[in-house]
Amino acid sequence: MPLLPRLQLFEFLDQPWLPGPLRRGEIDYLRVLLDRIRPYDATAPQLAELLRVVGTDRIVDLCSGAGGPWRTLLPALRELHGTAEVTLTDLHPTSEEDLPPGVRYRDTPVDATRVPEELVGVRTIFEGLHHFPPEKARALLGDAAARGVPVVAFELTSRSLPYILVQLLFIPLLVWGITPFIRPVRWWSLALTYLVPIIPLLILWDGVVSSLRTYAPSDLERLTAGLGGDGYRWRSGVYRVRGVNITYLIGQPDRSS
Repeated sequence: MPLLPRLQLFEFLDQPWLPGPLRRGEIDYLRVLLDRIRPYDATAPQLAELLRVVGTDRIVDLCSGAGGPWRTLLPALRELHGTAEVTLTDLHPTSEEDLPPGVRYRDTPVDATRVPEELVGVRTIFEGLHHFPPEKARALLGDAAARGVPVVAFELTSRSLPYILVQLLFIPLLVWGITPFIRPVRWWSLALTYLVPIIPLLILWDGVVSSLRTYAPSDLERLTAGLGGDGYRWRSGVYRVRGVNITYLIGQPDRSS
């Protein structure tokens, strides 16, 4: 299916000036949505195999937001790799208390393009790569390749017109339907969702923009060309799970070289 041109528009969630209640409202929605549909649990076999091949138990998650998919993904991963552990990082840390055993949140900012040396392990990034323009995305991936550490990126969004039309139709309905399940209940969240629907409109904008910023496999091939040289290999593609398409990018040292 033909893709729309990639547009590097802005997302509200990226802006440091976004008021705290609106940021919290969007993060809470994304957290509950991921916890309920659990699309990334299906990536556990890939991650377990990568941990086995590399010989580590540690994962460093980049651009983690409020914890990404790890509340359900780590238990699924531990069924295959029982000693796996995850360190969550973000440029704007949003520490969470309801994380499963084996997950910790680093409370100091981490620039995903220059990960501190003490953070060792397989790097993952869920729904985060599209936030970076090409030069920054290449820097993020190049930092992993230069250090010889594996990096894995996953995206649910797509630049196809049908996908964006579905977002326009269903995101407001999803926000209204999911909000009652968010805990703790916050009066201002209810008011900004149902009385003055600022949060649904903000999430709709960011959702559509995320799709328009998403890197397709062909974009990822150009983005990673030459990174890491002959001693590092990249592969990308799309697979379908639970009714959605997940674009993936995996970079890892070439053990045969």
